[in-house]
Amino acid sequence: MRVLSAIVIAFLAMAASVSAQVDFDTKARFAVLMDYESGAIIFQKDADLRLEPASMTKLMTLAVVFNEIRAGRISLDDTFFVSENAWRTGGATSGGSTMFAELNSQIRVEDLVRSVIIQSGNDAAIVLAEGIAGSEATFASMMNELAGTIGLDGSNFTNSTGLPDPDEYSTARDLAEIGRYLIREFPEYYHYFSEPEMEWNNIRQPNRNSLIDVGIGVDGLKTGHTNAAGYGSVISTAQGDRRLIAVVHGLTSMRERAEEGRKLLTWGQRAFERITPYAAGAVVGYADVYGGEASSVAMVGQGEIALYLPRGSRQCLSATLNYNGPLLPPVRQGDRIGELRVFCNDQLVQSAPLYAAEDVRQGDLVRRATDALKQLAIGWL
Repeated sequence: MRVLSAIVIAFLAMAASVSAQVDFDTKARFAVLMDYESGAIIFQKDADLRLEPASMTKLMTLAVVFNEIRAGRISLDDTFFVSENAWRTGGATSGGSTMFAELNSQIRVEDLVRSVIIQSGNDAAIVLAEGIAGSEATFASMMNELAGTIGLDGSNFTNSTGLPDPDEYSTARDLAEIGRYLIREFPEYYHYFSEPEMEWNNIRQPNRNSLIDVGIGVDGLKTGHTNAAGYGSVISTAQGDRRLIAVVHGLTSMRERAEEGRKLLTWGQRAFERITPYAAGAVVGYADVYGGEASSVAMVGQGEIALYLPRGSRQCLSATLNYNGPLLPPVRQGDRIGELRVFCNDQLVQSAPLYAAEDVRQGDLVRRATDALKQLAIGWL
């Protein structure tokens, strides 16, 4: 990892009156607080350690379903068959969260989607997986393919439900990224996440996300629980023109899950001052390119980079620009190649992804030879 320090003096000067309140903590074993617009991580606790995602896996299931609808391969009005596998594995006799779907019945895709979101129906998730891909195993391959497209580096999915499997895992950061992807890419379906209840087969069930009803603007996304993993949730709230996405996981009860999620969101809404040091398209720094037609490539944010810096005490800010380098061509415009990291007293308080501002193709023989000599000299020194 190549690190370039002190590259953000301009915005640190702008933030002279801003300082840190970094003493926030949570009972959650894993936690992330993300600014939706920029993708910047405002708070993190073991954000990149593997965790058992439980029913939060269903966010990835929904991402695949919505992509299939967008591609025209299925529609909300299509009906899928309830197989014996779906009925036994995820139905009423399974002991888990369920839609109470009847064996051999046919259910509209829209109702299955609503069940997955509101009731966390395992049977509904399996019916969707089998209806789209023929089997859960094939559907899981589709989940992993899409995860790679989204850029989830710490996840692997083996089923559509989140039922325990040692080979299924994710991270708090990846779960936040899935939530951000769903909100950004499929706003036409986001209203399902805030529905307060759903009735199926004469059984009415409330939305398992209890924070929807507490008056802090929460409108999604998904809860999860297994005995081994504990209680977790991916939650989002919009206050004014700002949206936050939070992940908490590894808690001991539904009550603790709701309380820790509420605390993290409330702290994120109130404890920060917004500063915009880089407008959309503004160059944050440059990354070296080995053997390219250009020796470096500019790095920019995805849109403007808005930093939410802690309020409160003395000045403490510093920042670094991090990337694995030198990069190898071809580098394509829009490739995620680096990260801006903001620190307070050596504690990371925010990070923002950075992307290549232009294409860099492979250079000619002279350029590649020159760069090879440079690398040889650096290595010898």
